[in-house]
Amino acid sequence: MHVVELSDPSSLERRTHPWHGSIANPEHRHYDLRAQPELIRTALEDWRDWEHYPATETFYRLLEWVNGPESHLESSDCAFSAPAANETAGFDKALQCSARVMLLFRDLPQNADQAQLHHLTHSVARALSEEEEAFAWGVIGVTIVPVQFLELPGTEEDQLGAQLMLSLWAWGDTESETLANLNRALVALTTAIQRVDA
Repeated sequence: MHVVELSDPSSLERRTHPWHGSIANPEHRHYDLRAQPELIRTALEDWRDWEHYPATETFYRLLEWVNGPESHLESSDCAFSAPAANETAGFDKALQCSARVMLLFRDLPQNADQAQLHHLTHSVARALSEEEEAFAWGVIGVTIVPVQFLELPGTEEDQLGAQLMLSLWAWGDTESETLANLNRALVALTTAIQRVDA
C-alpha cells in the first residue's frame, strides 16, 4: 500500500471538535458515533447511494470498530466522493474515488500532546506500508490536522491539539473496479488501525 504524508494547506486549517456545520453543506453536522453507533449506518449521507458495494460495508465496520468498546480511538468526521473521471497523473485508470476518516484519542488531553499524535501518525503509516505492498490502485494519505477541542477546560490556547486525517484514493476503469480497489484499501486501513490500537 502506497502511503503519503499530505500537507495540503486547505486541509490544515484549524477545525473544532465537536464541529458545527460544514463548508461544503451547512446541513451536515457532527454525530457522536460512540454514543449513537446506530447512526453509522443511517446518518452518513455520502455513502447511502453506494451501499450495494462491499466498500461501504467495510467502511461502516471500520467506524463501528473505531467507535466501539475495543478501541482507544474514535472518529469525528468522514467523507466519500463517488467515482468520477480520473484527474490524477500516474494512475492509468479511467475513474477515481476517495474517502476520508478523522481519528482522535478518546482521552481528549492526549490530542493536545504532539508527541502522542506524531507517534500515532507514524505508527499507522508504518503499519499501512506493510499491508498490501504490491497493491498499485490505492493510496492512503496521513495528515495531522490542527483542532480546537471545545470540551477541554481553559482558554482557547489550552484547547489546541490535533487529529489524524486519513485520506484514501482508489482507481479503476469501471465503477465496480474502482469501488473494489477502495474496499481493498479500507480493509488494509482497518487492519493497520487495529494493529496500532492494540
